Amino acid sequence: MTCAVATSPSQINESYRYWRLHLMAAMYIGYGVFYFTRKSLSFAMPAMLSDLVLSTADFGVLGTLFYITYGASKFLSGMVSDQTKPNYFMGLGLIATGVINILFGLSSSLSAFVMLWTLNALFQGWGWPPCAKLLTSWYSRAERGFWWSIWNTCHNLSGALIPVSIGIITMSWGWRYGFILPGLLAIIVGTVLCFRLRDKPQTLGLPSVGEWRDDDLEKQHEAEGKGLTFKQILKTYVLGNKYIWLLCSSYLLVYVVRIAINDWGNLYLTERHGYPLITANTTVSMFEVGGFLGSLFGGWGSDKFFRGNRAPMNLIFALGIFISVAALWLTPLDNVLVLSGCFFSIGFFVFGPQMMIGMAAAECSHKDAAGTATGFVGLFAYLGAALAGYPLAVLIENFSWEGFFGVITLCAASIGLLILPFVKAQQRAGIAVN
Repeated sequence: MTCAVATSPSQINESYRYWRLHLMAAMYIGYGVFYFTRKSLSFAMPAMLSDLVLSTADFGVLGTLFYITYGASKFLSGMVSDQTKPNYFMGLGLIATGVINILFGLSSSLSAFVMLWTLNALFQGWGWPPCAKLLTSWYSRAERGFWWSIWNTCHNLSGALIPVSIGIITMSWGWRYGFILPGLLAIIVGTVLCFRLRDKPQTLGLPSVGEWRDDDLEKQHEAEGKGLTFKQILKTYVLGNKYIWLLCSSYLLVYVVRIAINDWGNLYLTERHGYPLITANTTVSMFEVGGFLGSLFGGWGSDKFFRGNRAPMNLIFALGIFISVAALWLTPLDNVLVLSGCFFSIGFFVFGPQMMIGMAAAECSHKDAAGTATGFVGLFAYLGAALAGYPLAVLIENFSWEGFFGVITLCAASIGLLILPFVKAQQRAGIAVN
C-alpha cells in the first residue's frame, strides 16, 4: 500500500487496518531479533567456558554491566525516540547490535567481550521505546491491552526459540556462529525496518487513533498538555508524576522476581530437589509457557473487564505472584508436575505486570512521551534485574534457598502494596491517572 493521503472514510479504514497489522508484524519480528542478539550469550556460555580461559564470574560481570547499561539506555533512548522517526531509530539500533554481535563472535579476550557486550546493551535500548511509541499511536486505549499483549509475546516466543536455535548452531559450527548468524539476521531485519516502519498516523494523513476509534479516553489523552515543550513534558508528566514513580518501584520488584526465578530456577531444582539438568530445564521452561498466556490474558482482561484501566488487573496479578512464589518455596513435594505447575503459575502472573506496567506508564504520561515514560520505568526494571544477579548469589551462599525465597516472596508482596494507590486513584477518577 502506498502512503497516499486517505480522504474518504473507507480509505481511512483501509489504511488503518493495513498499517496496524503491518506495523505489528514488523515490531514483533524486529523486537524478537533484538531479543536474539542479547540472549544468545546465555546459551553459548557453556561452550565458551570450555573453549576459552574464562570463569563463570567473568560472565557474571558481563551480565551485570549489560543490565545496568541496558536499563540506562532504555531511558535515554526513550527521550530521543519520542522526537525521532521510529523506523530509523529501531532499524539502525538493530543494525548496530547485529554488527556488534558479529564482532563479539570474532573476539577471544575478556576485555573485548566486556567492551562489545556493554556497547551491545547500549544499542539494545533502542528497540523498546519506538515500539512503545507506535503501540500508543496506532492502537487506542480501549483495545491497546490486547494489541500490546500480542506484541509482548515476542519475548516468550523468542525465549523459547533461542535455546534450541543457539544450541543447534553451537553444536554444529561452534559458539562463534551463535553470535555471527544472529548478527547477520539483525542487520537484514534492521535494514527492512528502516524502510517499512512508519511514524504516527498523522504523518500519513490519517486522523489520530482516538478520532478514528471514537475512543473518549484516548481523545482525552491526546488533547492533554498540548503546546508544551519536551522539557516541560518530561518534568511534569514523567519525572514529576508520582504514579510513574510507583510504577517504577513495582516494576523493579517484578523484575527481581522474574530474573530470580528464570536465572536461578535450574540451580534450585538441581540442588534442593535433586533433579538432573535436563529435567530441571524442562521444568523451568514452563515459566515461559505461563508467561506467554499471562501476557495475553493480562492485556485482554484489562480491556475487557476494566475498560482499559491497567491497575486493577496488575493488582490481581501481583497477588498471584505472591501465592505462586510462596507455593514453589513451601511445597514439600518433589513431583515434576507440581513444580512445573508452580513455574507455569509464576510465569503467568509475572508476565502480566511485566507487560501492563510498561503500558500503564505510557498511558499515565503525556501522549508524546510514551517512549520516555516506558524507558524510565524500564531503567528501574533492569536495576531490579541487576539485583537478581550477584546480590542474590551472595544471599544464596550465606542463607541458602530459604534466604533466596524469603527475599523474593517479600518482593512479590510489596508489588501489590505499591500498585494499590494507583488502583485507588483510578477508582476515584474513573479514568487513567496522569
